[in-house]
Amino acid sequence: MDAANKVAVIVGGGSGMGRATAELLAAAGAKIAILDLPDGRGPEAAKEIGATFHACDVTDETGTEAAIEEVVAAHGAIHIAVNTAGGGVSKRTIGKNGPLPLADFRSIIELNLIGTFNLNRLQAWHMSKNEPEDTGERGVIINTASIAAFEGQIGQVSYTAAKAGIAGMSLTMARDLGSLGIRVMAIAPSLFATGLLEGAPQEIIDVLTKDAAFPRRAGRPEEYAWLAESIVRNPMLNGQTIRLDGGQRFAPK
Repeated sequence: MDAANKVAVIVGGGSGMGRATAELLAAAGAKIAILDLPDGRGPEAAKEIGATFHACDVTDETGTEAAIEEVVAAHGAIHIAVNTAGGGVSKRTIGKNGPLPLADFRSIIELNLIGTFNLNRLQAWHMSKNEPEDTGERGVIINTASIAAFEGQIGQVSYTAAKAGIAGMSLTMARDLGSLGIRVMAIAPSLFATGLLEGAPQEIIDVLTKDAAFPRRAGRPEEYAWLAESIVRNPMLNGQTIRLDGGQRFAPK
């Protein structure tokens, strides 16, 4: 899909990988809508990129639906969706004080997996209404998993389950939506210089990335954006989860 003159909704677009992707797609001629928390960097990013901003907490089902409707009202359609919102905390299955509270597990699943699926179902619905291109394509969805989906570390059981779910949805959802000309992909990054790692001391980064093959450093937001843009452009990329990790495999801890 040629991004020029297409509408791209970037969830988590206020910072990090989301912002880098918003900037790159904007440079390619796409019309950008940024969805992010209202008290974050989203409004500033939208102003600097020339995008619209729509406040959204992905754990709020009705609020997310309203934000997607705002995007369609502002731009008329959704052709490209890149979903980067998520996060996690480190807690083992059992700890010194007992088993992992189920509410804690549920909250990570809600934020990452259910939040992503809710976005996907809404994004796909609006994409299904698009006039197909000459190739028959109507839209492309890019979700964000993690290499923790495949080799989660100690304390990542909730996060691993959520990200594995995102990776696992790729092929099935692509099959669900294939007859409509909508592709579904996921990117599974390793450690990236975003969020808590943004501005972290180099010695900490060195320890966390020592198991990578090359390069042995944190990923950069623009490297995620380059892959996202390639997925948008290449119609044969569908139903897969692509690792973006410099050959890193997480050790147990």
